[in-house]
Amino acid sequence: MTGSLQSANTVYHAPLVARSHRQQLNQHPAVTLWFTGLSGAGKSTLAHAVEERLHRAACRTYVLDGDNVRHGLCGDLGFSPGDRHENLRRIGEVAKLMVDAGLVVLAAFISPMRTDRDAVRQLLGNDFIEIYCGCPLHVCESRAVKGMYARAGEIAQFTGISAPYEPPGTPELLLDTAGTTIDECVNTVLDFLCQRFNFAIPPDAERDHAARAACAAT
Repeated sequence: MTGSLQSANTVYHAPLVARSHRQQLNQHPAVTLWFTGLSGAGKSTLAHAVEERLHRAACRTYVLDGDNVRHGLCGDLGFSPGDRHENLRRIGEVAKLMVDAGLVVLAAFISPMRTDRDAVRQLLGNDFIEIYCGCPLHVCESRAVKGMYARAGEIAQFTGISAPYEPPGTPELLLDTAGTTIDECVNTVLDFLCQRFNFAIPPDAERDHAARAACAAT
């Protein structure tokens, strides 16, 4: 996944402070969690909830959100297939820089085409974790706080309606965001990080307190 313009006069400068040094300072690995799914599937909500739990565990994090990125970095792009590809190419390059900085990157993008997601995976290698937020279209429509689905006929290239969405074939995580609570989804993601990357994430004290209170009441 490379840009179309490259100068022969640029030379990569190797840093004195390497990624391994930053990870050692942070006391956790760096990785990109890529949340994909239809609009309304819960990608951004889940990404921010996971970040909040990681932050409480003293992890260095940053959420790359689709709408936020289009206010700046990708503000010049539309929603044609070519522009969508360039949008994700830029995001992939930003995520790569952030991982090199030692961060846990939480990228929440519809990213409808497998080829574009695979290109980001190729760029990031083992640092790319694909998380599919699976949610039926009718549930996404009922959650549409921005009224997007109600205006789907007026919006060109609307994913899931007038433009395709290709679900991942073999994501690292498949979450049922329609039939599973946000807390359960967050715990699934955190359990994955603990098992795959040896993250040390303490239990959620608030959740455990609620569970103990519920048990005491029975």
